[in-house]
Amino acid sequence: RVVLADAGYWSENNVVALEKKGIQPLIATGRQKHSQRIAPAPRGRPPTALSIRQKMARKLMTISGKKDYGLRKVLAEPVFGQIKHARGFRQFLRRGLASVQQEWALVCIGHNILKLYAAQA
Repeated sequence: RVVLADAGYWSENNVVALEKKGIQPLIATGRQKHSQRIAPAPRGRPPTALSIRQKMARKLMTISGKKDYGLRKVLAEPVFGQIKHARGFRQFLRRGLASVQQEWALVCIGHNILKLYAAQA
């Protein structure tokens, strides 16, 4: 059980809460510029004096951390981008958790039906 999240979800409280539930968090600690060089993967045991943020950054720089975090690009991000851009869905029209869940389910059903239709053509 692993959670992949972008830097908008980074907080030490989120990391601690997920670890208490037995979930391995992989949460970006900040944004990386496209021109920024990627540091080589760390080797050896991590120093004991690292903060939670430093431990997470180190975990994301490892080979397995990069591989696991890279799945975000394949799993969730394209769907949200397609729904926002191609379907024009930018905000919920209804209020309340139950209403928003129903609206989101309807948007996802429409998206999936259009995907199935396009796959048949």
